[in-house]
Amino acid sequence: MAKTNRRRFVLGAGAAVAAGAATPARADEKPVKKVYWKDGKKPDKTPLFSGITSFGGLVFVAGVGAHFEGDIKAHTKHVLDEIKEKLESVGSAMEKVVKVNVYLNDLKDYAGMNEVFLGRFGEEPPVRTTIAAAGGIPGNSLVEIDCIATL
Repeated sequence: MAKTNRRRFVLGAGAAVAAGAATPARADEKPVKKVYWKDGKKPDKTPLFSGITSFGGLVFVAGVGAHFEGDIKAHTKHVLDEIKEKLESVGSAMEKVVKVNVYLNDLKDYAGMNEVFLGRFGEEPPVRTTIAAAGGIPGNSLVEIDCIATL
């Protein structure tokens, strides 16, 4: 019975934390979706996707790749630097990232990517999923990373 109560408490607390992250400051306010356009201006033509969007207290960063010649370490550093810049531009930070998805062009690059990745999100890293993308990553990037952070 204690195990069941503990599970209920932990799951309930996790849901409360997750819900709190997207809850507006006042109970009568509804969360608002905000799209952050490159250069602060909405494009004339509707794009395929938004690069960075917030909803309530969460920030969603679309997949970032590295589209230049280089090895996995150079590509990973470039991608993480770009994600950091995007997060900071909307008032978030690498330490506020709660979820990361890493897509590798080839699983043999896993160790090299990890060398650069380690420590980039602070002392308490986010949860992460890493996969090798079947068929490769668009634009010949060796890695693509997306994330979810809090504001």
